[in-house]
Amino acid sequence: MREFNYLKLMELSLPVNIYHTIAKIHEYKGKQELYVKNYPDVLDKMIDVAKIQSTKSSNAIEGIYTNDARLNELMNKKAEPGNRNEEEIAGYRHVLDIIHENYAYIEFDKNDILTLHNQLYSYSYVNYKGKFKTLDNTIMEVDALGNRKVRFQPVSSFETEMYFDKMVEAYNKAVKANIPALILIPVLIHDFLCIHPFDDGNGRMSRLLTLLLLYKFGYFVGRYISIEMLIEESKESYYEELQKSSEKWHTGENDEIPFIRYILGILLKAYEECDDRFNMIGNEKLTSPERVLTVIQKSLEPLSKKDIMIICPDISQRTIERSLKELYDNSKIKQVGSGRSTKYVKI
Repeated sequence: MREFNYLKLMELSLPVNIYHTIAKIHEYKGKQELYVKNYPDVLDKMIDVAKIQSTKSSNAIEGIYTNDARLNELMNKKAEPGNRNEEEIAGYRHVLDIIHENYAYIEFDKNDILTLHNQLYSYSYVNYKGKFKTLDNTIMEVDALGNRKVRFQPVSSFETEMYFDKMVEAYNKAVKANIPALILIPVLIHDFLCIHPFDDGNGRMSRLLTLLLLYKFGYFVGRYISIEMLIEESKESYYEELQKSSEKWHTGENDEIPFIRYILGILLKAYEECDDRFNMIGNEKLTSPERVLTVIQKSLEPLSKKDIMIICPDISQRTIERSLKELYDNSKIKQVGSGRSTKYVKI
């Protein structure tokens, strides 16, 4: 059986760039605490947007989709789920709300995690919610020719609960020993994924538990910038680094560094995006058109009006529309597409 001993993380030899990433995260974390005090109204809007993006992206990674109109209705609880995909989307939204509001009271233990899994399927009529897997599962991959092969063989269903208990026990010891959270969390989530404790929902649960743990240790950027969306945008890298860290996992000879580096990179990117937005909000010298122009100029891809509204949550839709018209009329930006698909790029 694999040994779970997170105390050994204190002996882990980390590359210099990981130490630099951790230092930058802590620097941004300190600045974000000031933003929370200074911009409460803007933060509420950012939280609402991040919840929608997180729910959409985390489900999309697993091939679960609905259109944006239905997504907004489900997120605002203005509609009931109409199919299996929407049931799972509504369930994710529900658990995300629970974590946002109650993270301080939710423990990383068997009972609470099984309860969260049960709530993930609160809109679904399935018999495996809130239970460990009853059948062995295999993580497969399909190549460009359609050939399937085993990517990773998780823990057997017979051993799952035992492994899970050992993992939680090791986590509690690590917390008492003050193992650095930014090293502990990626390794813990990686172990969770290698155990693959449920018949379904392992990927979504791993991302929800990542948020839970970050919040419990005081890293709240995921409330304002969607961690799940950043993972979806780098999905290929996510699976590649996960695969690298999973090799020889069963014998305890695996390399934790690739997945640690990936998760910390995502976290740093979230803090950087959050910082960029607040720097613009705090720059009172810029007019609304100037801010909209800055957003478009910084983007590497065309932006829709909706995209700009997300990046500038303190500017009203009407003001953004007027700013876009002014910038377009003055040949500062150009349009791509038409109608609802209209986007804007720098000239």
